[in-house]
Amino acid sequence: MNRNISTFIGCDAEYRDAKTVIFGAPFDSTTSYRPGTRFASRAIRNESYGIETFSPYQDKALEDYKIFDGGELDLCFGNPARVLDEIEDFTLKLLKDDKLPVMIGGEHLVTLGGVRAVRQKHHGLHIIHFDAHADVRNDYMGETLSHATVIRRCWELLGDGKIYQFGIRSGEKSEFEWAKGHTYLQKFNFLGLEQAVEALKGKPVYLTIDLDVLDPSVFPGTGTPEAGGVSFTELLNAIIKVSELNIVGCDMNELSPPYDQSGSSTAAACKLLRELLLAISA
Repeated sequence: MNRNISTFIGCDAEYRDAKTVIFGAPFDSTTSYRPGTRFASRAIRNESYGIETFSPYQDKALEDYKIFDGGELDLCFGNPARVLDEIEDFTLKLLKDDKLPVMIGGEHLVTLGGVRAVRQKHHGLHIIHFDAHADVRNDYMGETLSHATVIRRCWELLGDGKIYQFGIRSGEKSEFEWAKGHTYLQKFNFLGLEQAVEALKGKPVYLTIDLDVLDPSVFPGTGTPEAGGVSFTELLNAIIKVSELNIVGCDMNELSPPYDQSGSSTAAACKLLRELLLAISA
């Protein structure tokens, strides 16, 4: 596999040498409000050169780790089932080559493709989910494959007690009622994250980060902004905390660059991706 011509800053290792592989999944065909997340991974890659490779938060630098940038998947629009298959197949290739997959969405539905793949290699998989939205509807306007149903579809693969949700502040009443019996759901913030990390020690964990968990005053560039979110520092600290676990796959999604012409949302996403890569890379 050849390195992408344009890479995320500091992620220019050769594929054979890399332990971590990032790739873009530019898909947003089931977005329920404002589309545009298909442009996120390219924007993050391009704007990453506005930040440093060094993290003063973690005292680490990207060039000290072997990270490969695989570029963009060539995903079709309008066929979610096919897109999920393509993401699953690509992620499986990375896992078979003993790489740690880090996917940049795109809308949140892309997570399902990653989870399908990781579950095949890592039995007893758990998910930690940061988001403003519960995403546990059984369907959205009759469609079962949607960014509003992604965690419900993941639950169907993993079962009860395997999904930990944090920052949730939006959803139908029925979603919150359903979650009481099937997932651990923490409304509004990260309370209980330390206990969750302690409970998941030694278990394989997939981390999925929907960036709209951030307050829109910090992160307006997203398709479905929800007031009352967490701060940048709170999310950063949560990512670093979760990195104590056996992270076997992860993704970051739902940046929609067209809705923040200042570029500050993309800049925040770049910095969070840097911190995520440094936190999980060995």
